[in-house]
Amino acid sequence: MRKGNLFIISGPSGAGKGTLVEAITPMVADLWLSLSVTTRAPRPGEHEGLQYRFVSDAEFAALIENDALLEWAEVHGQRYGTPKDAVVEKMAEGRQVILEIDPQGAFKVKQRVPESVLIFITPPSFEELARRLSGRGSETEAQVEKRLETAKHELGLVGEYDHVVRNDDVSRAAQELAALIESHANVPTPTPKDG
Repeated sequence: MRKGNLFIISGPSGAGKGTLVEAITPMVADLWLSLSVTTRAPRPGEHEGLQYRFVSDAEFAALIENDALLEWAEVHGQRYGTPKDAVVEKMAEGRQVILEIDPQGAFKVKQRVPESVLIFITPPSFEELARRLSGRGSETEAQVEKRLETAKHELGLVGEYDHVVRNDDVSRAAQELAALIESHANVPTPTPKDG
């Protein structure tokens, strides 16, 4: 059994985090993607239990009250959080656990789980990021502008991460990300020396 690890993947909205995670899923046999809970409504094409667990404000408040979240944050007026028990359980099973969360949440998890690995996904350029966000068509112009303002701040945090993957080509970036995960997963667990 391999050593279980926690990888926190973040980066600005539109950087392609979800696309890369989807691309590496068949490349890393023991990968497990943690599903965040959110109070926001599903976007077109999103389904309960696939991209997120969609919960009410009251349900989210109960998760906070019961210390059932590894981290939580309010982002763009909605709350997002990471359920704690499943992450701990999957790491104990030797799985490579992925959290796809914003930097605010990433740093909270790093404080609680210091051995976690922070990976930042960057777009090829800020202009390309703006094009991707506008092209989604799922948000108003004002919402896109707000996301771009947030992205400027988030891109300034790159130096706080353990690794940076530039998503200029999905296939290449996915190979790089999978190799990073494999390199951490294949570190042997220390064994006691005979004495």
